[in-house]
Amino acid sequence: MTTPADLLGRALRRDAAAPLVTQYDDATGERVELSGTTLANWVAKTANLLQDEFDVGPGSRVAVALPVHWQTAAVLLAVWSCGATVVDTAAEDDGGLDDVDVVLAAQDRVPAIEEQGVDDLLGLSLHPLGLGMTGYAGSARDFALEVRVHGDHFAPYAPVEPDALGLRVAGLELTLTGLVAAAEQLADRLGVRDGDRVLITEDSAAEAGPVVWLLAPLAVGASLVVCRHPASDQLKRRADAEGVTATLGVGLDGIRELGRPATS
Repeated sequence: MTTPADLLGRALRRDAAAPLVTQYDDATGERVELSGTTLANWVAKTANLLQDEFDVGPGSRVAVALPVHWQTAAVLLAVWSCGATVVDTAAEDDGGLDDVDVVLAAQDRVPAIEEQGVDDLLGLSLHPLGLGMTGYAGSARDFALEVRVHGDHFAPYAPVEPDALGLRVAGLELTLTGLVAAAEQLADRLGVRDGDRVLITEDSAAEAGPVVWLLAPLAVGASLVVCRHPASDQLKRRADAEGVTATLGVGLDGIRELGRPATS
């Protein structure tokens, strides 16, 4: 039975050197591009960090309080590689963290989470070069500093159970294999195709959720162009430069919009 970690493995076997996730941020001017190999390296390091430092494995619950971001993609795939459950708090709701084992949060959300008395907390600066948090003096551990010392290859200590819970968000629960099945169904429904280069904006991806913005493209062999804080006048130029073949949640002239019927 296929799990989310297997989807990344498929991408590596297909073309490990090809761009898999490319991210723009118009608020900072950054552009970050990750091949399948580079993303897999981040996933392995993150999974090793979670397993070795926080005992994350099957049955563990990991809260993810992160925006749509390439580092979020690595974190999600790492949690699933450990066979653990992602508790998605991306909707800016930091309540209900009493029953989780570890929290990974964007730096701007760390103080509010610390007030809940969370013991195992990793803060992410989300810096484009992978640098650590600045101007922070709390007790949270710094993801960027911690992750770099961990291994480039990951093997779970305990076998991953495909039928174990993989995602809990807004009352919805999906197993690890259920995540893949849902991703494949959504890819088919939206019209994502093998080889597509899919442009998504931060807002549309956050609304759709990680099964749509991350797993559905992976499930069918597509790659991603993520636009954070997008300047509307830049999107078409970005799409042309990146060879975008489809968009999600944004209409651009001459490019197929996923989930919308074709027009003649």
